[in-house]
This record gives sequence, structure tokens and C-alpha cells, in this order.
Amino acid sequence: MRNPLKPKNKSRRFAELQEDRGFTDAQFETAKTPIPWSAIGLATLLFVVGGILLALGILIKIGQITSEVWLARGTPFIVLGSIMFIPGSYHLYIAYYAYYNYPGYDFNLIPDWD
Repeated sequence: MRNPLKPKNKSRRFAELQEDRGFTDAQFETAKTPIPWSAIGLATLLFVVGGILLALGILIKIGQITSEVWLARGTPFIVLGSIMFIPGSYHLYIAYYAYYNYPGYDFNLIPDWD
């Protein structure tokens, strides 16, 4: 009885019927993506303004800013600051890693205005 794990005949080789396999090197090349400067500018604006609003909201909540006018505005500043800061920091993070060509990061991950 023949061993089923052993190949039948070692002299039998693969014969290519055609030289062209249907693929070209150009299929696997990716085009260089332009840097979306407007989206990065918006992300920077969101990051800075959101950080300022977060800092103001936290200072109001912990009692460093004690003016009567500002006392009711702590929570809205924290909420709006978070809404602006989180996406801004995320897109700046992606832009930084894409600029320095880290694997898996590309400027295509940043949505741009069309």
C-alpha cells in the first residue's frame, strides 16, 4: 500500500501553458496621495479650539474661575470642547503617521472636502 502523504511521482513537473499570467506590475502600484491641507487645517482648528474649551470648562468646574457670569457655563464648555477636540486630535494623529509613512497609515484615511 502506498503512503498517502508521499507524492506520486517526483519527475512530474508543472508545465506552464502560457507565459503571460494576466498580471502586470502596474496593477499593484498605488498612486501617491496628495496631502489634504484643508482637512488638516480644519483638524488643527478643531484640536486647538476644543482644547481651549475643555480647559475653560474644567477650570470653571474645579472652581478656578469663580465669576458669576461663568458658573453655569462649565458643562457646555466641556461637552463642546470634547465634541471638537476628539475628532481634531484623531485626524491630526492620522496625518502625523501618514506624513512619516508608518505602515497602515495613508492620507486617504483623512476625509477631504470634494
